[in-house]
Amino acid sequence: MSSEQMEYYKAKYQALEDLPGVGPATASKLREIGFRTVETIATATVHELVSAGIGEATADKVISSARKSMAITFVRGDELVKLRSNIGQLTTGCSSLDNLLGGGIESQSITEFYGEFGTGKSQICQQLCVTVQLPPERGGFGCGALYIDTENTFRPERIQQMAPRFGLDPEETLKNIIFAEAYTSNHQTVLLENADEVIKENNIRLIVVDSVTSHFRSEYLGREMLAPRQQELNKHLHKLIRLSRSFNTAVVVTNQVMAQPDAFFAKVVKPVGGHIMGHTSHTRVFLRKGRNNLRIAKLVVSPFLPEGEAPLRITERGVEGDEDI
Repeated sequence: MSSEQMEYYKAKYQALEDLPGVGPATASKLREIGFRTVETIATATVHELVSAGIGEATADKVISSARKSMAITFVRGDELVKLRSNIGQLTTGCSSLDNLLGGGIESQSITEFYGEFGTGKSQICQQLCVTVQLPPERGGFGCGALYIDTENTFRPERIQQMAPRFGLDPEETLKNIIFAEAYTSNHQTVLLENADEVIKENNIRLIVVDSVTSHFRSEYLGREMLAPRQQELNKHLHKLIRLSRSFNTAVVVTNQVMAQPDAFFAKVVKPVGGHIMGHTSHTRVFLRKGRNNLRIAKLVVSPFLPEGEAPLRITERGVEGDEDI
């Protein structure tokens, strides 16, 4: 890591009280509303701080101080290349899926897997919680995972099944996974807003939300609730983006699908969340069932990769390509 990068990431771990103009009272108020680290303040808006009872002038000053301390400013293209050299790629543990994704799941971005039930979305997420603990030379980050479950699909027994395949101890692997079950969309939002310290204290480099749209879809019913739902979902997704950028984590979300009844002569589904999900997810992968326990992963959207498809299978050992079996 270059000296510029070292200074950049060193600044992110200072206390709130170290920021110019932030006293103990202001720091306490910021922590109460979920801003516990300098990086979350640097990427916040004045409105977010004002809505919590902090004066507009104070909010503007605090945000400016945080951004200066982290050197958030304009950079040249060649400098950006150096800063992006810290971005990593996390192996999925499935060679065909890794090849489709250009090496694996990219950090500092959101990767979305969507598809019908039983297509392997949760299986991939649980396997990523294992592979993130692999050393860098084996495609992992050597760190832990944060798993937010909204559909009660996480199974620790499955982690214990997958771990031996990668040469990891099942019990130690489970210890490095921080789990939380979200019971409502509001609870889901609160969990994420309070995740900063958990991520730091547990050396988290992977955040999973499975599924990100489930509660929003079930609670905001009717066309008149569509706008409020999309606004809340948008805020939630942008919080994920901030966490991924601030802590250099890989973010993986799963998404449900809905049928298109106006499509004739074909079974067509589309992901829930509309344009909000489409614009926020950097990489989108559609999963569908094939024959003989085969799953097909289709890369639909990527900032730098062409569309493509890859076969994979769900076995007792986890998610594998034919060459892994």
